[in-house]
Amino acid sequence: MKPTIVFLDEYTLGGADLSRIRALGEYTGYSKTAPEEVIDRCREADIVITNKVVLRRETLAALPKLRLICVAATGTNNIDLDAAAEMGIAVKNAAGYSTHSVAETTLGAAIALFRHIGYYDRYVKSGDYSAAGQQFHFAKPTHQLYGSKWGIVGLGAIGHEVARLAAAFGCEVSYSSTSGVVREEAYPALPLTELLGWADIISIHAPLTDRTRGMLGAPELAVMKQSAILINVARGGIVDETALAEALDRGSIAGAALDVFSREPLAGDSPLLGIREPDRLLLSPHNAWSPREAIDVLVGCIVENIEGFYKAE
Repeated sequence: MKPTIVFLDEYTLGGADLSRIRALGEYTGYSKTAPEEVIDRCREADIVITNKVVLRRETLAALPKLRLICVAATGTNNIDLDAAAEMGIAVKNAAGYSTHSVAETTLGAAIALFRHIGYYDRYVKSGDYSAAGQQFHFAKPTHQLYGSKWGIVGLGAIGHEVARLAAAFGCEVSYSSTSGVVREEAYPALPLTELLGWADIISIHAPLTDRTRGMLGAPELAVMKQSAILINVARGGIVDETALAEALDRGSIAGAALDVFSREPLAGDSPLLGIREPDRLLLSPHNAWSPREAIDVLVGCIVENIEGFYKAE
């Protein structure tokens, strides 16, 4: 008998072709699922697929048929893992599908900030360049990546790929570990405070844990160079957003790029939306991971997790 599969938030995969998953069982997919709808929708499910829908202990306890949770992402912080283990429910995530995508986003953000691409694009399109009467315009001094010092916070798979790309662009790379584990690496390790004061570019590639929550607040941002930029493509909550907005407005750092936020979607009254010089800040809606190629790999990971679970039995 084919398993009953329920996908709680299909919209999170952006209209991806899910036919490979549908072929594995009796499939029901929902675009979105509110917290109060989870139990009714999953009551008969053998397998639940979720990206961002939270599955807490009390929810899992109400689903005695559930045998497998497939997380359509790498992070599993929306699942009560202890409760799942106690109840004999397997949890499988998708690892590695977005490594190249997020690394490319990180490099793109650094180049965009160093070159003020947003500002100069608007300058030309506004007609100001046509009316200027001169060939060149230097309102925003630009910088090159080559020769810059790139500091990486969290040297996991994505951090390693960013390090490789940054080195290929001629950057000097160092990193700070967020796990506390000491490993032999191709790049020198520095304590976080020392890394922040050394780097021209800081990019964050760490999970949100008790160790990393609020890791970059006002005291840490104050250590950074005035000419430095900060990129967070990891998890919201690692950077204190109010402190970052204040640092940008003071000019104590040159710029920042965020793809993740402590609350998603970003609150309408977030201080990040009121920056006095918006060109200092690049914002994107948590989509660094989402090129079509990466989503196709992600769907394949879910298929492999379901097939592997049943083969292992």
